[in-house]
Amino acid sequence: MTWKTLKQDLAEHGYVASNDLAMALHLAVTIGKPLLLEGAAGVGKTQLAKTLAELFDARLIRLQCYEGLDAAAAIYEWNYQRQLLSIRAATESGGGAADDIEDRIFSEKYLLARPLLEAIRQDKAPVLLLDEVDRADEEFEAYLLELLSDFQVTIPELGTITAKTRPHVILTSNGTRDLSDALRRRCLYSYVDYPDRVTELSILAARQPGLEARLCEQIVGVVQALRKEDLEKKPGVAEMLDWAAAIAGLGINDLADDPVELQATLVCLLKTQADRAAVPIEVQQRLVGKAA
Repeated sequence: MTWKTLKQDLAEHGYVASNDLAMALHLAVTIGKPLLLEGAAGVGKTQLAKTLAELFDARLIRLQCYEGLDAAAAIYEWNYQRQLLSIRAATESGGGAADDIEDRIFSEKYLLARPLLEAIRQDKAPVLLLDEVDRADEEFEAYLLELLSDFQVTIPELGTITAKTRPHVILTSNGTRDLSDALRRRCLYSYVDYPDRVTELSILAARQPGLEARLCEQIVGVVQALRKEDLEKKPGVAEMLDWAAAIAGLGINDLADDPVELQATLVCLLKTQADRAAVPIEVQQRLVGKAA
């Protein structure tokens, strides 16, 4: 598979990738390296992992990162309640050697696999999505280094567990904090920006094939113009697709027909009160006029 073939296959599954992104993904798959995708929220980073899983008919294992995320939630933890019940049962029945009890309760039977461990135990390579890794604490990155370099996880009681098959790893970052050099060195890198007009029209046509070309031009024109306004949260591709679906569902054929109705649909694009206030109906009409 060449990068051009991969780009075409992604497009057939509804994801329009730039040449740079398609090449980065192709190299990541070919040489088995994690791919770090950085860019604003809503530009399609997470969707790429989902589409790749569909394309490869692979399981998608997703770890949503957040502040305070630790190994117990990301890699593994022991089923403490079950261990306590086992100890109590052994004690009440006359027990057994302490070493025997310890070996039993620290076995696979009592292990709870979390996403990172689950990903390397699959017989068929899954797509492992580490979503919004920049939201996790810097200390959490240390847990990732062993996995991203050697695709293995060390559990003190069991030893090192090496991947049966190497997962396709995609990390996403919205750039809320700088990631460590150690993490970046272990990954290939691609910056995902808002699509240009032609690309966004292609995305809309792939996801909403029933919309007329002129209406698609208006939708994309308004959304791209909105991104140039002074907004707290600029609408991403996902919001554009939601808005297009809402417009199609309402049977709107021309954005200029009913400004009041159209203004009500902007809930799909504007996600804060400040942004809603920044785009009154007069601004909306101005943007529609430019896009018409």
